[in-house]
Amino acid sequence: MQLPKPVGRQAASRKYDILSALMAFALAGDRILQRRVMRIMALITARYNWARDELCVGQREIARLWSVDERTVKREMAAFRAMGWLIQKQKGARGRLSVYGVDLDRMLEDTRPAWPLIGEDFVERLSPTASAPQPGNVVPLRPAEAPEGQGLWARIQARLFEEDKVLYGAWFHGLAEVTVGQGRLVLTAPSAFHANYVATHFEARLTAAARRLDPSIAEVRVEG
Repeated sequence: MQLPKPVGRQAASRKYDILSALMAFALAGDRILQRRVMRIMALITARYNWARDELCVGQREIARLWSVDERTVKREMAAFRAMGWLIQKQKGARGRLSVYGVDLDRMLEDTRPAWPLIGEDFVERLSPTASAPQPGNVVPLRPAEAPEGQGLWARIQARLFEEDKVLYGAWFHGLAEVTVGQGRLVLTAPSAFHANYVATHFEARLTAAARRLDPSIAEVRVEG
C-alpha cells in the first residue's frame, strides 16, 4: 500500500494514523516488540524530519534518548534496517552522521493486523474502497473477499467471514490449513507475530468454530 506523504494538508492526521498503528501493533506483542516499537516511535516523534524524510541523529544522542548504551543502539538500528522500517540514505563517515529515511508504507503494511484493535473507523480510513477518489497514485487496500474453496478450514473461514468481515480480513484471511486429523486442525500464519496473536486472542473462537462444523476437532493450532 502507499499513502500520501504526511506533509501539507492532512499531514497531522496521517502522522497520527502512523503512530496509532505502531502503538496498537506494539501493545498486541510481547515486551521485546513493545520496547522496540517504542524506541522507533521515540525517534520518529523527536528527531524525524517528515518533510524531507530524514532521520539524522548520532548514536550517542539516540542512546541518551533511549536510556541505553551505544551497543544497544547499533543492534536496534540494524534490526530496524532488516525490518525495512529504516533505510540508510547516507552512511556516516569522517565525523558525519548517518542519514536514514523511514519507510512509512512498510510500517503501515506490517502493522495492518493490529488496525482493528483501534476501531473499524480506523480500518476504513486507511483502507479506502475502490470507488473513493484517490490522490496521485495511491493504491487502495481492498477489504478481504469472501473465502472460496473446500475442506474444513474453508468452511470455517466462510463462517468467520459472515460473523465479522473486518476481523476476518485482519486475522483469519491470511491463515492457511496445514493438516487436519486426529482431532487437531493445524494452521499456518504469515508471520510469527500473526501466529502468536491469533493463538493468544482467538484460539478459543477458532476451536469453537471448528467444532461446530466438525465435533471431532478438539484443538486448533496456529504456527508462524
